[in-house]
Amino acid sequence: MRTDDIPYQQFWWLHDARWYQGVARRFGQRAANEINAEALRFVSRRVAAWCARRYGIALTDQSMERFLEEFARIPQTMWADGAITVEEIPRGENAWESVLTNSFVLKMLRAAKSLDGYECPCLQMRAGWWEGLGLTVRDTVVDCARTGGDACRFRAEVDRPCAPAARPGAGGDPSAAPSVDPGRDAARTVGASVAAGAAGRG
Repeated sequence: MRTDDIPYQQFWWLHDARWYQGVARRFGQRAANEINAEALRFVSRRVAAWCARRYGIALTDQSMERFLEEFARIPQTMWADGAITVEEIPRGENAWESVLTNSFVLKMLRAAKSLDGYECPCLQMRAGWWEGLGLTVRDTVVDCARTGGDACRFRAEVDRPCAPAARPGAGGDPSAAPSVDPGRDAARTVGASVAAGAAGRG
């Protein structure tokens, strides 16, 4: 049996949609929104961490354009081909804008008459990505297609992980370098910050 043409992702997202509607009918849409956001953040964190390990995605000293090329693998992994159109636009070396159009989620919610009362978990989803990548990101909603915008737009500003500090005297006067114990490693490693998670919803 061939499995390469089975739309696993579409079937899984269909399950997710029916699950949301079932929770909303039994426990109310507020509960459905809260549980949906919590679950999506968990999955997003796992997806980002998996992609980071598999593809070597990391924000170091590369350009923002290069980082966004690598980062694009994460939404591509989460969503089936054609499910949503995503454009990542650099806005300097530490910021970028995400533009999402043709969202299958909104189409399904509209068809199921569940759009009213639905709260987008977009910021929670994106917060999971930053946690999975070990980044501190300030993420804000610029526009939302659910509330009448022509697209879903987000602006993100990231704190780049620090590079190891240069030792005094390196590249300059050797006499300016401090003395060190031969048995002591003078190199220091600076760990990346872990994202605190964005507040609110899109």
